[in-house]
Amino acid sequence: MNKIQNPEYSVVVPVYNSEESLEELFARTKATFEKLKLSFEVIFVEDSGRDNSWGKIIELKNSNPESITAIQLAKNFGQHNALFCGFHFAKGNFIITLDDDLQIPPEEIERLIDEYKISQADIVYGDLVEKQHSKVRNFGSNILKKSAKRKHDLATGQGSSFKLIKAELIKKILHHSQNFVYVDEILLWYTKYISFTKVRHEKRKFSSSTYTYGKLFRLFFNISIYYTKVPLKIMTYGGVIFSILSFIFGIRFLIRKVVFDVPLGYTSIIVTILFSTSIILFSLGVIGEYLNRIFVVQNRKPPYSIKSILE
Repeated sequence: MNKIQNPEYSVVVPVYNSEESLEELFARTKATFEKLKLSFEVIFVEDSGRDNSWGKIIELKNSNPESITAIQLAKNFGQHNALFCGFHFAKGNFIITLDDDLQIPPEEIERLIDEYKISQADIVYGDLVEKQHSKVRNFGSNILKKSAKRKHDLATGQGSSFKLIKAELIKKILHHSQNFVYVDEILLWYTKYISFTKVRHEKRKFSSSTYTYGKLFRLFFNISIYYTKVPLKIMTYGGVIFSILSFIFGIRFLIRKVVFDVPLGYTSIIVTILFSTSIILFSLGVIGEYLNRIFVVQNRKPPYSIKSILE
């Protein structure tokens, strides 16, 4: 069969070490769109994992050539960079992002579509009813989402990796070329018309999460450096606060010396020097991280590199 040229929906699935779930994921996605009588395509972006996910995707592509685009990245670039790659190949009027682990059932796509029909929002987020992640991952995820709500003045709901996006909005973000991509933050730069709908979140059926605590920390750190001014604000406000404290302590020591003739002592001097030096080193470290990111951007390090593609 010929490839669908103008599908109504494009489902972009970043894939990493998920060969066990891919066949069921595609079958349930296909059944959902057939039930709704809507045309669709699925774009699998295999993020250079260690299992046979790419081989499984090729099998699915051979069985469903009209509905699948298969992309294999040349190295591991991360979930959001893989999504960004998939966006460049999406042909639908609406793009839906879906994880590869089946924790969000593909049947919940219908909820996104129904909510869009009501709200006509640029983005419809799936708001997870009850997260089935670990407590640590939930904690980190909540920090990111609550900070996004405050920053972008989102009144209700919390976003997730499961969302429906208008193609017009996707086209606006494709020119971004920094090597670290955080899709949700970029999308929120362009629109405030966002809606939420409750969706189910189930326990993992296969393997375990590939998001280790180390990867979560690096994600949080990269988002802080690339997409916020928080570290610089910490330096600014921290510098002001510590300057005031240092001035107060200096006055105190001066009064003790002049009025009471109390010797300043070796300990107080060493503590003051070490404290001020640590603040300076911290500030230089933050500045160094920003300079490093500027260096990477100026050298045009790519957000992704494609090894194979089957359209």
